[in-house]
Amino acid sequence: MNEVANGMNEVVFENITKEYDNGFKAVSDLNLKIKEGEFLVMVGPSGCGKSTTLRMIAGLEDVTKGTLRIGNKIINDLAPKDRDIAMVFQNYALYPHMNVFNNMAYSLKLAKWPKSEIKNRVHDIARILELENQLDKRPGQLSGGQRQRVAMGRAIVRRPRVFLLDEPLSNLDAKLRVQMRAEITDLQREVGVTTFYVTHDQIEAMTMADRVAVIHNGVLQQVDSPLKLFNEPANTFVATFIGSPSMNLIETTIERQDSKLWIKLGSQTLAVPDSVLKNKPTLEKHISAPIAIGLRPKDFEDAALITDHPADQRLRIKIDKTEAIGYEVIAHFEIDAKPIIMHDALQIAEEDRQEQHSTRINARFHPETKVRPKDTIEVAVSMENAHFFDLTTGLAIRN
Repeated sequence: MNEVANGMNEVVFENITKEYDNGFKAVSDLNLKIKEGEFLVMVGPSGCGKSTTLRMIAGLEDVTKGTLRIGNKIINDLAPKDRDIAMVFQNYALYPHMNVFNNMAYSLKLAKWPKSEIKNRVHDIARILELENQLDKRPGQLSGGQRQRVAMGRAIVRRPRVFLLDEPLSNLDAKLRVQMRAEITDLQREVGVTTFYVTHDQIEAMTMADRVAVIHNGVLQQVDSPLKLFNEPANTFVATFIGSPSMNLIETTIERQDSKLWIKLGSQTLAVPDSVLKNKPTLEKHISAPIAIGLRPKDFEDAALITDHPADQRLRIKIDKTEAIGYEVIAHFEIDAKPIIMHDALQIAEEDRQEQHSTRINARFHPETKVRPKDTIEVAVSMENAHFFDLTTGLAIRN
């Protein structure tokens, strides 16, 4: 069992690159620290480099360039068995001929722990995972959720320095995934082990993590708390990847008229509140230049439900489609402004934008709305929550 000083179980990537023989860079110049005891989730689309990053920690992929450390020890060339990490795979990888107890105890037996300590440790973890009544069963007799718990128990039972989970919930149904998210989080909090979790599911990332690392095309985009990631995305990729439905991105220009700033959205305009300009004074530098405005679906509302909303922060639109899902209504409509179409995180496809002159908007209305398809209504826009991005770089326009 490991008793180590603070910081000895942190994982540090210093300028890490993983390049294959064919020249493909799966990960480029990654700098990232997973703090001791932290639950860090790396999220991104398929093929973005997140599983490669995890496999480099595990020693299943070689590091091409840079330094990878656990604590103060460089592990670039260390064999997987000598890294003191534990990993949970998508397919659980349990031994079918062993019962639950022996699956969980296997690594402890290899390490020659005393039988009494093995028994106590396995029963302690089984209690946490609610597996005490399943210890005599084989994996084939268990449900998918129970097999997942056994896989986690087997990994965590020996108190590794680092706990790695590679899309562990992808084989479970939707209801069980929700339950297992909570159970994995509770287990990590209880045992306090440094944890690196990889997923393409942003909901998993946002509900489980202490911090979330967003990666795309092998390049780290942003690392922050879930709330900050949602409220302060660093660029257009993070803005649209985090949040469901995703953020609406629209090309716009800022204009000054009558001592106020206005956002031009096609044939309509929206006033920029003084509070926004106070928090983002650099917007002044972008007057008359095309930029991107980002508005989340929650920042639109049927104006009939909030009659005191400022008249200069409303749009006149025609509803295309509505989806009533009980606690809200998802409304779809278009405005006559150019959409933002991205090729990657920091490159906006200029040629595609020039060919399109309307942007489809997803909005989340209160369930009491009476709007129906083909209705022409006013939509209230919460401009205080607007995000702004540079069209050339895709980076957020900050204060």
